[in-house]
Amino acid sequence: MANCLGLYVEDNIIKYAKVSKEKEKIKVETFGVKFYDDLAKAIDQIVEETYSYKTPISINLSGEIYNYYNMFAMLSNKDLSKAIKTEFEMYCTDQGYNPNALETRYVISQNPEDKEKLKVIHIAANKIELTKKVQALEKHKLASITPLSMAITNLIETKPKENYLIVNIEQNTTITTIIDENVYNVDVLEEGSQDFLRKINLKENSLSKSYEICKSTTIYTSEGKDLQDTEVGYLEDIMPTLYNIVGQVRKIINESEERIGKVYLTGTATLINNLDLYFQEYLSEVDCEILKPYFISQTNDINIQDYIEVNSAVCLALSGLGQGIQGINFKKQTFNDKIPDWLKIEVTPGKEKKSKLATSGWFTNDLGEKLDKTEISLLRTAAGLILLLVIYSVFSVLLKNQMDKKDSQVQESINNTTAQIQLVDSDKSKIDSRTNDYTEMIQNLQDLNDRLTDASKTRDAIPNLLNSIMYIIPENVQITSIQNTTGTHIVIEAQSNKYEQLGMFKAKLETGLYLTNVISTSGQQENNIIKVKIEGDLP
Repeated sequence: MANCLGLYVEDNIIKYAKVSKEKEKIKVETFGVKFYDDLAKAIDQIVEETYSYKTPISINLSGEIYNYYNMFAMLSNKDLSKAIKTEFEMYCTDQGYNPNALETRYVISQNPEDKEKLKVIHIAANKIELTKKVQALEKHKLASITPLSMAITNLIETKPKENYLIVNIEQNTTITTIIDENVYNVDVLEEGSQDFLRKINLKENSLSKSYEICKSTTIYTSEGKDLQDTEVGYLEDIMPTLYNIVGQVRKIINESEERIGKVYLTGTATLINNLDLYFQEYLSEVDCEILKPYFISQTNDINIQDYIEVNSAVCLALSGLGQGIQGINFKKQTFNDKIPDWLKIEVTPGKEKKSKLATSGWFTNDLGEKLDKTEISLLRTAAGLILLLVIYSVFSVLLKNQMDKKDSQVQESINNTTAQIQLVDSDKSKIDSRTNDYTEMIQNLQDLNDRLTDASKTRDAIPNLLNSIMYIIPENVQITSIQNTTGTHIVIEAQSNKYEQLGMFKAKLETGLYLTNVISTSGQQENNIIKVKIEGDLP
């Protein structure tokens, strides 16, 4: 029976789950959540508590960068790899990154929008951060470092021609889009459980207590009861984050060319009661449900909610067991990793294996006596050195002949290339002289066009915006001020006696594409009136 310990690590919190697999049967043997100040010490404690001294460990990647490339499906594997590498190097040049400081992996799937192309999801991670994770587990058997956004797909059974979103609200939020059984896109949001846990922690001065508070917090939807003051306290810390996340999810669904049929919710935010009902209220066109691992069934002695709490650790453990998307393990495989466990020999102190040759009487000296162990070892060493010398000599001669042949070919190629470069330099100097003139004229035309475009775009900005949004302003929301501060930037001051009405107004501005890059203040309440400032740019 194979097993693996999955560790999902974020700031000051570790979720862990030890998972075993025998054929198609999967079992979560032990799991939990630990709060820590010293990461290496906390991992040691988890290994000890779960008795995982020799168990492979799978941990999450962090701070990864996602890029997407479309490649022709007819490329060979070698050419495809080169093309992906070139695209990534161009991206690093644009962003000012050093590609040598980043470790990369990629996943390839069919592009549903163009059957002649492949969709490439390219993942890059900082090598320094990877080294820190390896060092934190240097005393243990680290087997896998996997992006959580990819591993989370291990918990659901997909069906052909069906599309899903997995919204994992952990420290940060990842939204994994699955189209026809293939991961199609990963959106990473800076907002996540860290936002509301930090706010609650400022009041309670205890991260573990803040975590428990989330378990006892209930979201009441529009059809629920009126909230009392004691119930509003923590919701005020939680709801702005969830509201922004559900807005992003709705935007992804609306912009998807493929119909999304179901949204799965997982992560720390699922501790909050009625989270699925809250999402369902805003995403009425799709089914929303809490992600329950497909292999766990409800029984009297199992509380599925406890498993859901550590979904991130369970899916990482499954990745360590070889399940799910292959080729995204960011841990470099050593020679020892590649040796099957059944080939590794564990030497028990006090017990030594005797050599059959040393006890068989096959080796004797010139007096007809059996050789002792030292003499046999010396003979074996001498024979090995002679054999090694012969092999080295043969390969040296072959290698020298090949090097001489290649050297002559390289020299001939260099001479031809030098001649071509001289011709190219001559043509380039002619082209450069013409290019400078054309560039100056193009720039002058572009500057004139930009000035005309900006003047036309901002002239009637506010009247046009008011005409567009007059039908979407909620009944209880009043706009007290609207300004076109700079260029296409709009600042709206609004007030209402209900916080959710202001949030709905902000969401409609963003999802309706009336404004882009929409942000708002958290709101100030005065005499039962909540005032907010909403900013954004005209599209």
